Amino acid sequence: MINHTITALIELTRNLPVGTNLALLHFLWMLVTGALLPQRGALFPALQATGLSPEAVRRAWAAFRGGAWQISLLLQRWQAYLQRLPGWQVHRHQGYRMITADITAFWRPTLQDCPSRHYHPQARRALPAIILGLVGEVGDIAGQRLACPRAFERISTDDPSEKRLWRVLLRRLGQQLADDEVVVVDAGVKVRDLQAAQVARYVVRLAVNFTARRKQVAAYTGKGRPPRYGEIVRPLPRKYKKHTLPATPPDRVETWGEEENTFRAEIWEDLLLPGVLPSPEAPTFRVYAIHDPAYTTPWLLATPLVLQAATLTAIYHDRWPVEQLPLSAKQMLGAHRQFVHAAESVQRLPELALLAGSILSYLAATAPLTPTGFWDRHPKRTPGRLRRQLQGLPFPKDYLLPEQLRQKASVTAHLPKGVQAHRRQKRAHTPQNGP
Repeated sequence: MINHTITALIELTRNLPVGTNLALLHFLWMLVTGALLPQRGALFPALQATGLSPEAVRRAWAAFRGGAWQISLLLQRWQAYLQRLPGWQVHRHQGYRMITADITAFWRPTLQDCPSRHYHPQARRALPAIILGLVGEVGDIAGQRLACPRAFERISTDDPSEKRLWRVLLRRLGQQLADDEVVVVDAGVKVRDLQAAQVARYVVRLAVNFTARRKQVAAYTGKGRPPRYGEIVRPLPRKYKKHTLPATPPDRVETWGEEENTFRAEIWEDLLLPGVLPSPEAPTFRVYAIHDPAYTTPWLLATPLVLQAATLTAIYHDRWPVEQLPLSAKQMLGAHRQFVHAAESVQRLPELALLAGSILSYLAATAPLTPTGFWDRHPKRTPGRLRRQLQGLPFPKDYLLPEQLRQKASVTAHLPKGVQAHRRQKRAHTPQNGP
């Protein structure tokens, strides 16, 4: 288990600059083994708990805070490492690969000058948080679905809103999307946003009160002004005051069976967004109402592709693995508490934590099954189980590391040590001009 873990971490760090690679390897080992959890997010005690010397702890901290590395390079190497594995298989449905996108937040309620805020459901208001956009490719290894992270998108310093972050995220997806890839997003994203970002292929969940219009202009009834838009399409019935607005009859219906359950899909073709004038250049889409016997309310899914209803349902199911990245990083590894304050550190720590969560999920799916105790009769390959096995294990100093991973012989006697090395300076006070 230790060799399995350290091998994956070496593949990420071996080609980094000398000194930084070994120090960052120590830092990633601390994250993956869950050393942050018992230390309640304190980095220095967590690094020391892995058996590192005080000098190695300082080097790991320095490599994390100011090392010559970028998260995009680490993500590229992690994706290349997974693709080289014989058991990794990318999910395909009707020839399309799924690219999922989402947004997550790391709460920082006491961080001064926090660059962004995110709505907290328990507090019922927006609280200071570090927001990151996630992009992942869905695959399968050892019978488990995983989302291999492709990119982490930071907020903009000019406009730290989530709306701006989604615009940037979708625009880059539209530019980098391959011909056999489909973007799958949840109801937080609108069809209008995807069309504005020029995302050619997408699957998005709609609100239950969603309405659209036909591509053909509605027929003139002989009274009033001739219509300019198509007829309104209402996939699901709605209640307005005491009146019930009926649903629009579908253009076609598909049924299929899965594991003794019967699914039904109502489909509406060639639709436009409300307010869009019918024209040959106007982007159209289709709406599917998936009736699942496990849910009382049907799913409303929109896509511009011609897909079978069963395929569209399977594509949307592949969106959920992206939710496991923040779950593994926060709850399993203990990165939900963070105590870094520098402008770059508050961004780097969530990025590394999400990468460590992806690594832990992969290790859990491929590691041998080990029961926690005599009561664990049916163990499963979960990140939490593997983290409990790795927690408390020191860094394997007897492991034969590659030649590239070594301490850099640099002169450091002239540098400040201890608290003087990371003491924060007081913020410069800007006097206000008098009247």
